[in-house]
Amino acid sequence: MEIFTKQLTSMDIQRGLVLPRCSLERLQSFHGTIELSTIFESAAGNRLVGPVTIHCSTRSGDLAFTTGWYALARDAGLRSGDTVTFYQEVNGDARYKLKLRNVGSS
Repeated sequence: MEIFTKQLTSMDIQRGLVLPRCSLERLQSFHGTIELSTIFESAAGNRLVGPVTIHCSTRSGDLAFTTGWYALARDAGLRSGDTVTFYQEVNGDARYKLKLRNVGSS
């Protein structure tokens, strides 16, 4: 089940990915921080890294990916304009999947 799709800004990469408001209702309710075991894939379906844990926390009333996201963004070479789609999908030891489409790819 798709939770959200978002075109990244430089702020998303540098300060944490703020989740679109529509994703609030699709993620389980929580207070504080939860850890999301996530598989990261290219648009072609190739796994870019092993399952990673991304911390999702409340920041100024919004949900944001923080710890884990920064290293993932750096290691994957994410840039402003890239698009990520976040899914809930049980796949082995991960409950979520983040799919990347780079700027300029179809």
